[in-house]
Amino acid sequence: MTKDTTQLMPGELAQLLGSRLCHDLVSPLGAIGNGVELLEMSPGFPGIANSPELRLIAESVAAARNRLQAFRIAFGQSQGSQRVSRAELAKLLSGMAAQTRLTVQLDAEGDFSRAEVRMVMLAMMCLETALPWGGSITIVHTTNSWRFVAEASRTKQDRNLWHWLGGGCNKDASTRTIAPSEVQFVLLAEAVEQEQRVILWDVDDSGAELLIKHAGGNETLG
Repeated sequence: MTKDTTQLMPGELAQLLGSRLCHDLVSPLGAIGNGVELLEMSPGFPGIANSPELRLIAESVAAARNRLQAFRIAFGQSQGSQRVSRAELAKLLSGMAAQTRLTVQLDAEGDFSRAEVRMVMLAMMCLETALPWGGSITIVHTTNSWRFVAEASRTKQDRNLWHWLGGGCNKDASTRTIAPSEVQFVLLAEAVEQEQRVILWDVDDSGAELLIKHAGGNETLG
């Protein structure tokens, strides 16, 4: 049977929407950033570059740009065999952590498929949900897996939310309605399934851990 190429696969419509929204926001953010830079260099406004008002605008634009880049990967459409370098991934993660109380350490080499990096960004967003008061996140890549270890003095535990990922240590938990700010949990579970991976997780009062591995791999949590 010939596949109907006009049909969208599950999740593709959401990815197309994410790509469209991010694309349309890039230009106005860029224009604001350029305007700030012109003001900083303008001789007609001496000292404006050091004003707290302009600093606030510049920092907000930078944070929005960083977040938008993360959203383009996490919520946008993956392009075939497109690869992302280690340096690009580190920059994306650094941008996500900017202006938050999180620190991120990446232990990975080589380059990665866009689909892999999408899972990494979605996993980071899930961990952000558990660490609203800050903490540290270490990301380790091996041939067969991505491991995320988050540590904090205080965490927000919501196992019913994490149960949307499946495969966790609280398999009997009942799911609950997802809020817009929590959509990354559903999207990560979907992405892991599409890539034929397995996800394990745990969250407690001192941190959280995520493991995304190839099906059949013998890696475990801890």
